Amino acid sequence: MRHFIIVKWNDKEAMKAKTAQIDALFQKTTEIPGVHAVEIHPSCSDRANRYDLMIEITMDEEALPAYDACEPHHMWKAQYGGEIAHKVIFDCE
Repeated sequence: MRHFIIVKWNDKEAMKAKTAQIDALFQKTTEIPGVHAVEIHPSCSDRANRYDLMIEITMDEEALPAYDACEPHHMWKAQYGGEIAHKVIFDCE
């Protein structure tokens, strides 16, 4: 399955500099059995009605509970949750 986290930052310019840190944090999730790959997609648009960052995690569906409970996921919420204006979570095959 593919698990997407799509965010709109409160301050896009301030958060651009943190993209590499976010990528490094999510790359740690590939250590979870069943998590295969992580890709970070910053937006290429500066339009106000667009989201700013998409995180794509490719995993086995059975790995989702382990991902939800993992330290990088909790660190993501603790470190960056307050910076998020809007968030969308989407899973698909």
